[in-house]
Amino acid sequence: MTTTTDTTKTSAPRNLQEEIGKKHPFDDIREEVMLSLIRTTDQFTSQFKQLFGQHGLSDSSYNVLRIVGARGKQGIPSQSISKDMVHRDPDVTRLIDRLVKLGFVERQRCEEDRRVVYVIITDKGTQTLKTLKNPVKKLHEQQLGHLSDAKLKKLTRLLFEARNP
Repeated sequence: MTTTTDTTKTSAPRNLQEEIGKKHPFDDIREEVMLSLIRTTDQFTSQFKQLFGQHGLSDSSYNVLRIVGARGKQGIPSQSISKDMVHRDPDVTRLIDRLVKLGFVERQRCEEDRRVVYVIITDKGTQTLKTLKNPVKKLHEQQLGHLSDAKLKKLTRLLFEARNP
């Protein structure tokens, strides 16, 4: 009795169409680009959400903590934070409240103008950023390490151009 083995190999998808099992090509390249951006963002951010969640942070609260941490002990006016965020969040006040509750930042009223409230990183916040620095760097390497610096620079330029027509 002769047995045959299936020698067909399942090859890795070469594009989004194959990756999602779409039978026909996209009608418009812009649609494919947008869906590819969304799929990539979802894949990458889910890994960061898992990492940040281990420290009680969301990706948005981590972003706020980094912005505040970059200002050091002089802090940053709370109303200035949203313009520096990578991912816009309409409720920065809620994010700051959560960081205060976790002990990562504190609020301090400006002596000259009582309407201004500064957000200042605490030692615990600074330590958390230090703790996350290498794991974040490792995740960047896992996600993008297979691309050359030249390709990454080109990708960065193209994404900037797409955001700034």
